[in-house]
Amino acid sequence: MKKMRAPIATAIAIAFGLIVLVGYFIPIPSLTLIRSMVISWAVILAAVAAIIGIINLVSVHVRKATNKTNQDRYSVVLLIGFILTLVFGLWLGPADSGYQKAVLAVQVPVEAGLMAVLALALSFASLKLMQFRKGWPGLVFLISTVLFLFLGSGVINGLQGVPFLKDVIAFVNHLPIAGARGILIGIALGSLVTGLRILIGADRPYSG
Repeated sequence: MKKMRAPIATAIAIAFGLIVLVGYFIPIPSLTLIRSMVISWAVILAAVAAIIGIINLVSVHVRKATNKTNQDRYSVVLLIGFILTLVFGLWLGPADSGYQKAVLAVQVPVEAGLMAVLALALSFASLKLMQFRKGWPGLVFLISTVLFLFLGSGVINGLQGVPFLKDVIAFVNHLPIAGARGILIGIALGSLVTGLRILIGADRPYSG
């Protein structure tokens, strides 16, 4: 039997995890106060981790942009955009309407482009799935991908006035919402299982 690594860290993690978990179900004032304090610490640590991640990202792109032999122009564009966003965000504030419009003018096209690439990747993946693993799951995946791409293109928007087709199109358009909810439920269950495994000491990501 292997000796438990970092038993003190494991005991501390399990103790604080149980305090936060029990504090949600048992309304004891002292326990609620400790739970709120622990959550505040976690938020601060998450913010510090995000700042460290941003600093690391900037340092990596600075090295790429200043590389004399193989300069990355995209890193230069990223650094310019980062500096402008940071300066105007600190100057105007994140609640400024003009600043929000400028950020959304960049963010929305980028997100639309990423979704378009995702749609093409799903189409290609469905074709590959049909090629290597023939069967009804691959066929259903291919048909659903093509169907939702066709519906999302807006080609049949003029047919929504037809009574029967209107109901069918509305029903089909609600299917992605059900799929998204299924994904969210899966993520929630996975997070719950991961948290329980950490609480019982089965997983110890903090022990190295």
